[in-house]
Amino acid sequence: MPEPVVKVVDLKKYFPLRRGIVEVLTMKPRRYVRAVDGVCFEMHIGEVFCLVGESGCGKTTTGRLLTRLLTPTAGHIYYKPSEDIRDQIPEKYFTNGGYVDLARKLPKRVDKLFRREIQIVFQDPFGSLDPRMKVYDILKEPLIVHGIGSTEEERREIIYRILSEVKLVPPDQFMGRYPHMLSGGQRQRVAFARAMILKPTVVVADEPVSMLDVSIRAEILQLMLDLQASRDLSYLFITHDLAVASYLCTKIAVMYLGKIVEMGPTDRVINNPQHPYTRALIAAVPEPDPRNRFKIREVPIKGEVPSAAAIPPGCRFHPRCPNTMDICRKKEPELIEVEPGHYAACWLHQRK
Repeated sequence: MPEPVVKVVDLKKYFPLRRGIVEVLTMKPRRYVRAVDGVCFEMHIGEVFCLVGESGCGKTTTGRLLTRLLTPTAGHIYYKPSEDIRDQIPEKYFTNGGYVDLARKLPKRVDKLFRREIQIVFQDPFGSLDPRMKVYDILKEPLIVHGIGSTEEERREIIYRILSEVKLVPPDQFMGRYPHMLSGGQRQRVAFARAMILKPTVVVADEPVSMLDVSIRAEILQLMLDLQASRDLSYLFITHDLAVASYLCTKIAVMYLGKIVEMGPTDRVINNPQHPYTRALIAAVPEPDPRNRFKIREVPIKGEVPSAAAIPPGCRFHPRCPNTMDICRKKEPELIEVEPGHYAACWLHQRK
C-alpha cells in the first residue's frame, strides 16, 4: 500500500476562555474549549476522507488546522510534499520518512509552498469570495501571490482553462461578473476554481454543498469527483450529512466532542456501524421511500452535545448513550480495530 500523503498524530486545539473578574481575583486556573482533542488519521493520494459529526464536534477546526489557518496546541501534521516543491525545502525540515511537520513553525518562504499544496473550499461561497472583485480578479490573485504566469496573457489562459474545467462555460461570460451576479452553484464553482488553479495535492472541502439547493448538490459533488479523477487529488471532506458522505467518500471518520469515535471504509461504517453514536447518525438519515413518510422513527439518543469546555469524564458520549455501563463513566475508551481497517472507541467492544 502506498504511503499516506497526510498523517495526523494526536492533534489538539484548545481555545482559552475569557476569565471573569472573580476568576482572576480567586486565581482559578484558565479554562479551555477542547475543540480538537487527540485526533489521529491518515489520507492517501486519490482518497476522499470524510469527517462527519454534529455541529461543534471539531471537524471544521481540524480542517483549518490542516490548512494552517489555525496553529495546533499540540500534535503533528505530517505532510509529504510533491516533487514540484520538494527541492525548494531545506532538508532540516524533513523527517526520516520524507514528511514535513506542518504543526511546527516554518519560515514564511517554506510555509508559502505548503499553502499552495493544501487548499480549502469554504461552506458559504458568497462569504468566501470578495464581493468587490470580478471572477477574473478573484482567480488571478492566487496566481500573482505564488508567481504563476509571467505575463497577463499567460495568466488569462490559465484562468480560461480552469473555468472550463469547473464547467463555467463559455468562460468569457463569467470573467467579468461579480459574485452577486452568479447563482449559488456558480459561486461554489468559482470557489473550486480558485482552489484548483494552484494545482494542489490536498483540498479541504468544508461542507461545500450544504448552502446549495438540493438540485445543485449532485452537480457539485460530481464536479468534485471529476476534478479528483483528472488531477489525482485527495479530499478532506467535512460534512454532517451521512447520505452525502456515503456517495462521495472512500473512508469515514465520525467525530464527537473533539475525538474520532469510529473510523473505517465507507461501506463498513455505513452498513456495520460499531459505535452507538454512529448508529444514531445513520438512523437520523431520512428514508427516500414515500411509503414511510408518515412513519414516526424512534430517536436513538437524547439530549444535546455537552460543552467542549466541560467534557464529561470517561467516555464523552456516555450521558447520551443508550448502552452506558459503569466503566463508561470512569474511563475513556481507546480507538481500537474491531475488524480489519475498521476502528471504534467503545467499551462494548473493548470488554469482549
